[in-house]
Amino acid sequence: MVPVVAARLPGRGLWLTPRRDIVDQAVQKRLFARAARRPVVAPPELADRVEALLVRHCIEALGLARRSGRAVAGFEKVREAVRAGKAGLLLVALDGAPGGRQKVRALGRGVPLAAVLTGSELGAAFAREQMVYASVGAGALAARILADAHKIAGFRTEAVVDRGIERVSAKPAHLDGGNVAI
Repeated sequence: MVPVVAARLPGRGLWLTPRRDIVDQAVQKRLFARAARRPVVAPPELADRVEALLVRHCIEALGLARRSGRAVAGFEKVREAVRAGKAGLLLVALDGAPGGRQKVRALGRGVPLAAVLTGSELGAAFAREQMVYASVGAGALAARILADAHKIAGFRTEAVVDRGIERVSAKPAHLDGGNVAI
């Protein structure tokens, strides 16, 4: 059994809503074997593995956005991106100061905001130890990161995703509907 968060492997696969409780229930009730109509052994730590893969997928997309010049980090750079109308997605560290989310939300009221990655995970995408604020320009990468953020939020109870007014992409139809293949 192989979790595939990018949903790009060939074959039928088994699809789940990306939420910890659903994955845990499927493992406990052996629903994978029933759905596959053959013996399937699901590891008990499957939900943790899926969460880690989702986080890695999101960090890789954010790193790609950074390397292409579509993402900036740091409060001042995020503020400049919002003022210039270039911010399509705002990111705030999950373990940042409590007022930080409201501070960034006040900058870009209509821009989607996600607080799903920790400061060290967000920092990893920017080749830094810690990062609290980041912004991604509108487009396909912002849509992909927002889709990943929604999936991660299903595994982290303290995570927040505020869709704003959805300026991330003109055509988000390429998204897979929010499911994860297993």
